[in-house]
Amino acid sequence: MKTIGLVVNLGKQRVAPLVEQIVDWLTARSCRVVMAVDTAAALGRPELGLPREQLVEETEIVLVLGGDGTLLRCARESAPRGIPLLGINLGHLGFLTEIDVPELWSGLEKLLAGRYTVEERMMLEARVIREGHTVERVIGLNDAVITKGAFARLIFLETHVNEDFVTTYPADGLIVATPTGSTAYSLSAGGPLVTPELDLMVVTPICPHSLWARPLVINAASRVRVIVRSKQGEVMLTVDGQQGCKLEFNDTVLIQQAAHRARLIRLKNRSFFYLLRQKLSEGERLNGC
Repeated sequence: MKTIGLVVNLGKQRVAPLVEQIVDWLTARSCRVVMAVDTAAALGRPELGLPREQLVEETEIVLVLGGDGTLLRCARESAPRGIPLLGINLGHLGFLTEIDVPELWSGLEKLLAGRYTVEERMMLEARVIREGHTVERVIGLNDAVITKGAFARLIFLETHVNEDFVTTYPADGLIVATPTGSTAYSLSAGGPLVTPELDLMVVTPICPHSLWARPLVINAASRVRVIVRSKQGEVMLTVDGQQGCKLEFNDTVLIQQAAHRARLIRLKNRSFFYLLRQKLSEGERLNGC
C-alpha cells in the first residue's frame, strides 16, 4: 500500500470538495491518504490526520494542492526526508507546479503507474550570526533576500564570496537565488534566467546606487557572506518570501548550498523554455501587460 500525503492550501476556493474526491479516488485504488492534523480537522476528515513529524516519516509521495507558495513551504519541510512532491496548481501562475485541475485524474493515473520522473532542485541555507552565535538558520528553494524596511534609506551590505571581498553595496537590498529562484524576485531585479538543472547561485543587488553593480553568477560550492553595515533603519532577511528575521548592525548572513535538495515529480516532458513561454507570458497577461 502506497502512503500519499496531502498538503492543502485551505485558502483556495472550492478546495474541500476537490480534496474529498482525491481521497476517495486514491482510497479506491488501495492507497493510504494522510495529512496534517489541523488540515484534516478543517476538512472534516480527522481520521486522516497525523502529527507533522509522523507525517514526514510515513509519507512516500506528497500531493501539494495550491500554488507556488504552498509548494515552496512544502519543499522546505520534505527535503530533509527526500520526499518527492507533485504540485497541483490551484493558483494563478503555478510555475513550479506540474499539473492543473483539468489534468488531475490522468496525472494521478500516471503517478500510480510509476510513469513519472523526479527532478532534483538545489536549495539554499541561510544563517544569521550575531556576536559570534547563530541566531537563525533557514533553508529555501528560491532565494535568500536582505532588504531595507519600508522607510529606510539605502542600506550598506558588505559582501564577500568565500574569502574574497566583492564590494559594499549601497542598495535597497541583495538577493541570493538558486536556479529555481532565478525566475522569481531575482528576475524582477534584473538577474539572469538560469536553467534549473545547474548548480550555481545568482547574487543580484536590488536598486544599487552604483554604475558597475551587476548580478554575479557563482559556483554552488561558494559561500556568500553579507555583513550589515547600516546603523539606522530596519533591515530584514527573508527566505522564499515566507520566513526570516530582523537584522541588526554588524550581523553576518552566511548563504550557501543546503545539504538537501527538493524533489519535484514530473509527469510531462516539458522543457524549461516551454515553461518560460507558457507561464511567464501568462503572468504578463494576468498583470495586464
